[in-house]
Amino acid sequence: NPYILATLLFGLGLGTTITFASSHWLLAWMGLEINTLAIIPLMAQHHHPRAVEATTKYFLTQATAAAMLLFASTTNAWLTGQWDIQQMSHPFPLTLITLALALKIGLAPMHTWLPEVLQGLDLTTGLVLSTWQKLAPFALLLQIQNVNPTILVTLGLASTLVGGWGGLNQTQLRKVLAYSSIAHLGWMILILQYSPSLTLLALLTYFVMTFSTFLVFKLNKSTSINALAISWTNAPILTSLTPLVLLSLGGLPPLTGFMPKWLILQELAKQDLAPLATLAALSALLSLYFYLRISYAMTLTMSPNNLTGVTPWRFSSPQLTLPLAIATTATISLL
Repeated sequence: NPYILATLLFGLGLGTTITFASSHWLLAWMGLEINTLAIIPLMAQHHHPRAVEATTKYFLTQATAAAMLLFASTTNAWLTGQWDIQQMSHPFPLTLITLALALKIGLAPMHTWLPEVLQGLDLTTGLVLSTWQKLAPFALLLQIQNVNPTILVTLGLASTLVGGWGGLNQTQLRKVLAYSSIAHLGWMILILQYSPSLTLLALLTYFVMTFSTFLVFKLNKSTSINALAISWTNAPILTSLTPLVLLSLGGLPPLTGFMPKWLILQELAKQDLAPLATLAALSALLSLYFYLRISYAMTLTMSPNNLTGVTPWRFSSPQLTLPLAIATTATISLL
């Protein structure tokens, strides 16, 4: 029903906006709750056991994270007598809130729910989960000052490594995208302490790249790597561009995805964290491997069925192709 859909999408927007605009922990928590409650019906709209399972898993993790956040902010108010987000001073609630937000966006080692949940959703809801749902927790992470840098660096490095290793043996595209998301979030968290503007840049470029990747897979109606083999006959032009989108996601110059990685490595080197930068760069190679694998499946394998006469790609819908064209161009040539 379009009315219900509109209400839920409005709820999503409202939740994120409330969190953005709040300087009080209770308001921020309320925004996150509205956000979670608005996306849950969207996730369970296809009454499929797998979708319902994913929704339940998502709800439990988000509720746990929100409860942790509420507990930490109440503890902070109890210890220091104030609710202001900017004025967090006590290390205990600070650490707890950082971990709660890490669980909310799916940073390693609190990441295991993300591939499971994403695998149970259709690609459109998966896209909302991978992009929009990350905004509110990131707004809070950016506002918390003086967190122990060790925690953030550990979370970030663990995420880049887990995102690299986890995606290697996957055959399902949505799980690959989930691990890719974990790795990208790791890069953002690594640099959060030293240069918040770079974190935002990485987040925005990640959004653009993820947007085009999800839309490509949606246009192809493919959810596993095997299903990509027939994409030549579905959309030849798009199929020749997709490896560039995937390699941009992996962070290969001269594509857009290289920009945040380049600047982050430069900043880490400036902060005398060369070993950390080296580890992060090596973990990016792991991710690059599975993007290459998907590109290979799409472009270098011909499907056994002979469908050259059928060209459904001429009649695809403008609602999908226009954003796809914009996002793909941005993903390839924004550097």
